[in-house]
Amino acid sequence: MPVKIPDDLPAAEVLGSENIFTMSETRAKNQDIRPMKVLILNLMPNKIETETQLLRLLGNTPLQVDVDLLRIHDKTSKHTSIEHMENFYRDFEDIRHKNYDGLMITGAPLGLLPFEEVSYWDHIRDIIDWSQQHVTSVLFLCWAAHAALYHLYGLHRHVLKKKRSGVYLHQRTGRHYPLLRGFDDEFFAPHSRYAEMDVDELKAHPDLNVLTESSEAGAYMVLSQDNRNLFVMGHPEYQKFTLDEEYQRDLKEGIAPDQPQNYYLNNDPSNKPIARWYGHGNLLISNWLNYYVYQLTPYDLSKISHDLPRSANKS
Repeated sequence: MPVKIPDDLPAAEVLGSENIFTMSETRAKNQDIRPMKVLILNLMPNKIETETQLLRLLGNTPLQVDVDLLRIHDKTSKHTSIEHMENFYRDFEDIRHKNYDGLMITGAPLGLLPFEEVSYWDHIRDIIDWSQQHVTSVLFLCWAAHAALYHLYGLHRHVLKKKRSGVYLHQRTGRHYPLLRGFDDEFFAPHSRYAEMDVDELKAHPDLNVLTESSEAGAYMVLSQDNRNLFVMGHPEYQKFTLDEEYQRDLKEGIAPDQPQNYYLNNDPSNKPIARWYGHGNLLISNWLNYYVYQLTPYDLSKISHDLPRSANKS
């Protein structure tokens, strides 16, 4: 089933060229179906690129998904036009009264800044708190995962000496979770961040379950005990050249980054990258939408609350 997006959203043309099934608002109005309502809080500078990456994953599931795009503030974006932001993005006050089946919060280029020094930290905390009673399941990506683990559970991230960038091998730690159905024992996933969470602290927390981890990159997928919050420390949405573009950008800015690991053919940056995480990324989003959103959400969204039953059967 398709992801429903505005008729003239730039991502529509890109996804259509890739045979990703999308549906315009006009066509969707003629269907008698209750789609999944998913909100995306996009914190990345290049809004259009990130929209396309996430919609690509949402459009590869068997569920019809109706997406709203949310911005954290109304300040002018350096990388996205004012027209695009005004046409497609909503402010929190516009949706505060609403409920959603799912919420995705992206990463942000704020890896070295203490959370309390982030200009919109209070807004992030408000949205996270709001989500715990207005959303069936929340997916936090990269920086957002660290921010939420800090805000909700008081867990601190640890800043790395150098940016961790590359594609790393991961293993399943949890065995019998619907989120991992179809996963191989080992799989690759991309990371791009300046900090990490302590795996032992995550495993010791009574309200959290570490589902997958990497000996090189640490914890990757962490699920709250009540199944409401999923923390993904990497970037399953990244496309083939995303890490390369970040690497080239950092080189031009004089940051002297290490090259992304396990990414270029023969680990030679003069060669093209090898994308080997698409299968896991699509399966991750598909399982999340199916088992932790669709299977748990009430048909009537007004019934979402903190009292919502949170069982996702293990098998």
